[in-house]
Amino acid sequence: MPDDHTRTPNTANTPNGPSTLAAPRRHPAPPAQRAASAPRPAAPSAEPAQPGWLGPVLVLGIVLAALNLRPAITSLGALFEEARTGLGMNGTVAGLITSVPALCFAVFGITAPRLSRRFGPAAVVCAGMAAVAAGLLIRPFAQGAAGFLAASALSLAGIALTNVLLPVIVKRWFPDRVGTMTGLYSMALAIGTSLAAAATVPLTSALGGNWRTGLLVWALPAAAAVLPWLPIAAAARRDRRRAAAGGGAPAPRTGPSVVRSRTAWALAGYFGLQATGAYVTMGWLPQIFRDAGVSAGSAGVLLAVTMVMGVPLAFVIPGLAGRMRNQGAIAAVLGAFGLAGYAGLQLAPAAGAWAWALLLGLSNCAFPLAITMIGLRARTPGGVVRLSAFAQCTGYLLSLPGPLLIGALYQHTGGWDLPLAVMAGLLVPQIALGVLAGRDRTVEAECAVRD
Repeated sequence: MPDDHTRTPNTANTPNGPSTLAAPRRHPAPPAQRAASAPRPAAPSAEPAQPGWLGPVLVLGIVLAALNLRPAITSLGALFEEARTGLGMNGTVAGLITSVPALCFAVFGITAPRLSRRFGPAAVVCAGMAAVAAGLLIRPFAQGAAGFLAASALSLAGIALTNVLLPVIVKRWFPDRVGTMTGLYSMALAIGTSLAAAATVPLTSALGGNWRTGLLVWALPAAAAVLPWLPIAAAARRDRRRAAAGGGAPAPRTGPSVVRSRTAWALAGYFGLQATGAYVTMGWLPQIFRDAGVSAGSAGVLLAVTMVMGVPLAFVIPGLAGRMRNQGAIAAVLGAFGLAGYAGLQLAPAAGAWAWALLLGLSNCAFPLAITMIGLRARTPGGVVRLSAFAQCTGYLLSLPGPLLIGALYQHTGGWDLPLAVMAGLLVPQIALGVLAGRDRTVEAECAVRD
């Protein structure tokens, strides 16, 4: 089977032109250089070697950024009732806050290609993590719902930019290890998600029981995540200036129009449907178990089991997907796990609760698969940034109605038969779109054929 390097060539002179830590390659690199394990953008032989600290700092920066992409959301979920009461939120405002994450991911994520082209992806990720830290620092001191919502939106804007650009960072500096590096940061993201959900309440109790303190704690790891990106962004800025001083041609401002790519639309649909399933699971799975007679404590543990399943598999699945030409089979298998889990919840929700929680945890690993396919379905870093922005922003918009629809169906019918049938039904197009998105082709090639 071909490795990542054979299918994702390191081409840094991209159509939409975000800068790199080195100028675009003018001649093919020798085999020894291509086999080197250090992360590198394409560079001509005359360019100075990258500093030895770059590789480890890049890996550290990617991991720390990924760890901080969800605590802003899951820490609030753990203390939402206390925050809602403390801020005097009415039901409408509380509902708005639960819908804000996906909306911010879509609205702010679409700006990532333009910002990346203007400042370079490393600088934008650095600024994004700074926004996450600032929002988490300000949010606990808000005295009203409006200020709390604005601070949350600041953090979510930073998360949105980083969501889109981490696949670009991986493609640019680890072009022959897309699957491995995507697996690493997907696993870090899953750890951060689970850790904030599980540890926020105990930390709050240990620190005096004030919900504001419990939320403030998560500003510390977010601030730490900014630190490795400062030297990376500074090195990128120096190389941009050096390239400009050397008279390099400015990068074009256009790139592959991924809107015309069937693969891009399939990937966006797949991303949106898997996000819908994940949000419904996180929001409603404990209630499904409680309505079946499972205790509240056990229902919470079952949700934790579902979420923890993503930690090891978030590393395994991208590595496996990166070694396959076609990832459609993985999408089909993950969807089949979800179908089995929803069927079990309908037939014997309490008797087989642990099995259904495990199966839905496996199905929710469609997220790292989708992120991996973003890196594999574009040939160049410029294509990745456009595809990542399009697939994630469109996907998050598609996911917005899902949890609300399931809640409305539950309230209208008074049971879970119809809502679970709808969720199982959505897995059918999710599998089909995953098979289409997993085909061995690139958006650049599709757009070239259409031109």
